[in-house]
Amino acid sequence: MDDYVSRHMEEWQELELLVEWARRSVRGMTPEQLSRMDVLYRRATVQLAQVATRTRDAGLVRYLNDLTAAAHSIIYLPVKKSSSVRIWSFVSVGFARAVARTLPYHVVAATLLTLGAVLAYFAVRQDPAAAYALLPAGEFRQPGMTSDQLSRILGSGRDMGGGVKFIFASFLFSHNLKVGLLSLATGVLAAVPTVLLLVYNGMILGALTSVYHGSGIHAEYWAWILPHGVTELSAIVLCGGIGLLLGRAVVAPGLSTREESLRRAGREAASVCLGIGGMLVFAAIVESYLRQSHLPTWARFAFAFATLALW
Repeated sequence: MDDYVSRHMEEWQELELLVEWARRSVRGMTPEQLSRMDVLYRRATVQLAQVATRTRDAGLVRYLNDLTAAAHSIIYLPVKKSSSVRIWSFVSVGFARAVARTLPYHVVAATLLTLGAVLAYFAVRQDPAAAYALLPAGEFRQPGMTSDQLSRILGSGRDMGGGVKFIFASFLFSHNLKVGLLSLATGVLAAVPTVLLLVYNGMILGALTSVYHGSGIHAEYWAWILPHGVTELSAIVLCGGIGLLLGRAVVAPGLSTREESLRRAGREAASVCLGIGGMLVFAAIVESYLRQSHLPTWARFAFAFATLALW
């Protein structure tokens, strides 16, 4: 056994040095060094098996076992990333990939929202009284108001102080988060409430649009709603898509149990939900500060299209 150890000790020491180097900075190693460490690791595992069956030298067995375990952790375990790197990775690609993996559900959610908006728009154009049934209770923008009155509403609040706008942004975030979570969480009820919420939110948008268009206000209305609406409506659509995903897990679990199906869907939904939270924060800030500003119409449209391109 002494002859066996003397023949292989040089390779073991080389592997030990490479492991120590990798622990300090694996990114600083060359491809040749990484390849060499892989070769030496595989030889050492074979040699460990041979030593374990040919000798009772517990110290030698422990040395080779620790050496191969250390090399295995470097070769096969992912490199630990800092928190800032993980956050940037999620923002730059992780969120988009999570949405892409669940894209069919978000397409259905967007279709339901759009369908509700179109139905409500033409319903109010056909019968203005329908707006009273479709718009939320307490909504003061109703058919019969003059274009001047509606325009003044669009321009109100632009001279609010920064503190008031901050409070307004907090209120908007909590409200939008509540709507989004409701659409998302009720997906476990076979997604029926999710579908109704998506259609209803679309109807509110469609009815309000019909009221403004009926008074001849077009560009100013969309310049008022799109800067925050692009992000806010996208977030609501994503919430609805996750609700539909959870609903499918309940209704059609396939060969899995419903519990396992929901658990699998929940893991997929978690990544999307993190991104949705960031979108809602962004939408609340834009709605409170940019919408309530004196920016001209063209600048508002430019910002809206920039956010659309971003998302």
